[in-house]
Amino acid sequence: MPSPSTPTELIFAPEHDQPVRYMLRTRSYYLGLGYDNPYVWAHYTDVPFTPLKKPLSASRLALITTAAPYQADKGPQGPGAPYNASAKFYEPYADSMNGTPDLRIAHVGIDRQHANMSDSQCWFPQEAARAAQQSGRIGSLSPRFYGLPTNRSQRHTVEVDAPAIIAMCQADGVDVAVLIPNCPICHQCQSLLARALEAAGISTVVMASAKDIVEYCGVPRLLFSDFPLGNAAARPHDPESRAINFEWALRVLESAPGPRTTMQSPLIWSEDPAWKLDYSNIERLSAEEVARLKEEAERARETAKALRLKTVGK
Repeated sequence: MPSPSTPTELIFAPEHDQPVRYMLRTRSYYLGLGYDNPYVWAHYTDVPFTPLKKPLSASRLALITTAAPYQADKGPQGPGAPYNASAKFYEPYADSMNGTPDLRIAHVGIDRQHANMSDSQCWFPQEAARAAQQSGRIGSLSPRFYGLPTNRSQRHTVEVDAPAIIAMCQADGVDVAVLIPNCPICHQCQSLLARALEAAGISTVVMASAKDIVEYCGVPRLLFSDFPLGNAAARPHDPESRAINFEWALRVLESAPGPRTTMQSPLIWSEDPAWKLDYSNIERLSAEEVARLKEEAERARETAKALRLKTVGK
């Protein structure tokens, strides 16, 4: 007979209840669609790190997003919208933090089955940032927020887009930046930008839901939320989760002892982790679905190529 201290049953979480391996998932997905040149993700060993130069209560904070301003002439971009390459942007932008900007995520590869597309605070934590300013948790907000293009070209992100965002931040006197990515490539772009900002003397934290991509690239500070792609900042229509996650992001900014510091949010998306099995899972698709998705991918690729040529000329 077992003693009181001897477990009679071991109860484990399901095997899939762990951070989604997005690099492996997307590689298998595109191979399954017939693309035989897997994407090579950015990967660094050395990571720049800028400690806070002053307390957060005296610092100016900026939000950096990969969301796109709504464009009424560019097709569906609201809740339930399909992937919309027409709504992409290819040049960094800045806009006023006054008011409530209408930012959408239909132009990137978010988790359309599980992420919410109606609550922009899930991907642009403006209300939480304002509350932090009002409470004195942070000194001030930058007068502008900044938009980073989702660019598959790592060289273009590093050599063109990142310097443009850095110049904007420096012009606005930014001390610290919170970066919120959405799709897998967004996570890589924001990670590359975080590295560049740190090298320029601006402390950063990435609020992300694709842990593997961000850590593989190598960033100074990461707040990981085990949420669907597109909702890295909060659970939808849940003010408490907004406040909790933003506070954790600020704590990572304050407490990180050095580069590659990762903290996981205590929040969970759902009691049932089965949602993690769906995103770009080629094993769950029929032959008919694979054929349809291949056609959609080709149309989106051509649309994005034409838009990029029109915008940046290459």
